[in-house]
Amino acid sequence: MCKECGCGEGGGNTRLQFTAKGYTSENAAAVEKNLLGLPGVLYVHIHAHDGETTIDYNPAKTKLREILSVFDNHGVEADI
Repeated sequence: MCKECGCGEGGGNTRLQFTAKGYTSENAAAVEKNLLGLPGVLYVHIHAHDGETTIDYNPAKTKLREILSVFDNHGVEADI
């Protein structure tokens, strides 16, 4: 972890853990790829079979609405 990008313990990161509905194998992979492409998103783990989703991100770099729009764009309902 580093000071330059704001990641790590002192960077003000937020962890989201929630259940999402509507995952398929294909759109789960696309959601993960798109989320990891957002600035400040450091970690994404998706269980497509039950919808369990974990995201670590820096809210100073990526806003929650940007994360939610990725789910909307792939037809997945995120219960946050």
